[in-house]
Amino acid sequence: MKSKQKTLIGLALLGLITLGCQSKPKEKSSTMDEAKSESAAVYALPDPQKFNTTHEGKAIKLFILKNGPIQAAITNYGARMVGMLVPDKAGNPVDVLTGYNSIEPYLKQESYFGCVVGRFGNRIAKGKFTLNGKTYTLATNNGANHLHGGPKGFCTKVWDAKQIDESSVEFSYLSKDMEEGYPGNLQVKVTYTLTADRGVEIQYSATTDKPTVLNLTNHNYWNLDGERDTSINDHLLQIYASKYTPVDPTLIPTGELASVEGTPFDFRKPTAIGERVNADHPQIKYGKGYDHNFVLVPQKVAAGELPLIATVQSTQTGIKMEVLTSEPGIQFYSGNFLTGAQVGKGGQAYVFRSSLCLETQHFPDSPNQPQFPTTTLNPGQTYTTRTVYRFPAK
Repeated sequence: MKSKQKTLIGLALLGLITLGCQSKPKEKSSTMDEAKSESAAVYALPDPQKFNTTHEGKAIKLFILKNGPIQAAITNYGARMVGMLVPDKAGNPVDVLTGYNSIEPYLKQESYFGCVVGRFGNRIAKGKFTLNGKTYTLATNNGANHLHGGPKGFCTKVWDAKQIDESSVEFSYLSKDMEEGYPGNLQVKVTYTLTADRGVEIQYSATTDKPTVLNLTNHNYWNLDGERDTSINDHLLQIYASKYTPVDPTLIPTGELASVEGTPFDFRKPTAIGERVNADHPQIKYGKGYDHNFVLVPQKVAAGELPLIATVQSTQTGIKMEVLTSEPGIQFYSGNFLTGAQVGKGGQAYVFRSSLCLETQHFPDSPNQPQFPTTTLNPGQTYTTRTVYRFPAK
């Protein structure tokens, strides 16, 4: 009897051990799958249905563009880019643009994420300029200064839209005489095209019926590690500029074209953004980091071609972005005023220095500084400018 009891107890113990051994691999497999899912972000463009609404009586839509391995989502609200998928070094698509999954946060005007800014990109001192002997007063929205066309600038407008083909969309807008204080009825057109060489080309054109000033640019916020990443300090940046425009404490250019030599503004060779972003330098302190215009070195290129003026590369994903433009300057902004209040497409808060801007442009405050390249547009003239953000294959 005792022998039989021992045998039954032994079989029971063996069964428990066997069950335990069978359950452990399942627990480990589940843990590994969860870790893999958390570490490998899966990116997709926003759903166009979440952008279908009206604003001030005009319909808002989201357009999806494709060309080879790259895709982009662009809305006619602010003629803005909402997302862009480019392949990383492993061939996986990564969304490299800061933005939102639906239209509602954009309508709250929380940022300039991805939009076309105008009439005048960047700052105009004290919101005033004089043209042909007449002084114009603009809306001020950056302390005492005018920024990016004012509080009701082009970022807040619903543009007319026409998708040309699978890789191109055209936006147009009529800015009426004295809108935000600017003279002239200005007819503007902006076309986005995904190119065969893995780029997004932005073409701008405009005409006016009165003398005015104009400086259009795109305000994309980039993070080449992916829009869910929290820092751009490891990005390697190169800017083909030997001079920059120093600013006063309100970020208005002093008028000087200063050498970058021996300063934190020397990006003539690829340099990690975080290497000098906190340098003990008065200009860095004014901008809480980089928020400065760089004077681009003139380059000779073939007819119809654009010069390469900047590159930025992620050390994590291997994604490299090249910037080509017909403009004389570029504003490098290191995301110094992002606070984490905006929560983006992947549920990630956009914190301090989590993305960067490279805004091709004429110089800030040009209407008040005649030594800078002119931004005056007269009747009979056509304003044209072109910029490409390109992601070359490895």
